[in-house]
Amino acid sequence: MTHLATAAFFTGRPTTEIAQALLGTTLLYRTLTTTLGGLIVETEAYLGTQDTAAHAFNGRRTAFSEPLYRDPGTLYIYRLRANFLLDIVTQPAETPEGVLIRAIEPTINISKMVANRGKDGVLVTNGPGKLMQALGIQDQQMNLHPLATSDLAIDLAQTRQPVKIQALPRVGVNPDAASGQLPLRFVVAGNPYQSDSHKRGWRDDHGWRQ
Repeated sequence: MTHLATAAFFTGRPTTEIAQALLGTTLLYRTLTTTLGGLIVETEAYLGTQDTAAHAFNGRRTAFSEPLYRDPGTLYIYRLRANFLLDIVTQPAETPEGVLIRAIEPTINISKMVANRGKDGVLVTNGPGKLMQALGIQDQQMNLHPLATSDLAIDLAQTRQPVKIQALPRVGVNPDAASGQLPLRFVVAGNPYQSDSHKRGWRDDHGWRQ
């Protein structure tokens, strides 16, 4: 029986732990006609009101960032520079922390994902906007929806174990701000689908335990 993540998965421990626990789980997008998805290989933690890179820094609360203040497991789908990005709320309501899903390794209905992107190889899903294009999600209809009842899901049964998790600075944040260089981006070391990978660092096993 498929084991899908519920709200309980996204609370009860620090957001940094949740971000790492998501690595190797399967992100699913289920439509009326098909299911697409892949193994999560890169995440970023955003730590709320004290995090200068977070949308809720200093308690900022707008219609844009409202999902962050909702229950754990709430989807926060937002648009940034023409790209739609997927964030999942990770703490109890009114504690605005979340994890951005930055990259996946395609494993389910890869041909459809390639068609959606118009690209193949690692370019299909090696970035947060790219993976949403590959899944065919180009709107915010699921924004504010609970993960448990949406067409998106995290499958905890279809998993792989990373050989090594590497912690790195986040991408696209102000490096000079107080939180700018914190190692809050987590990747499956050696996986070619992480967003800034180089061929010389790719592992034949994609960084998964056998």
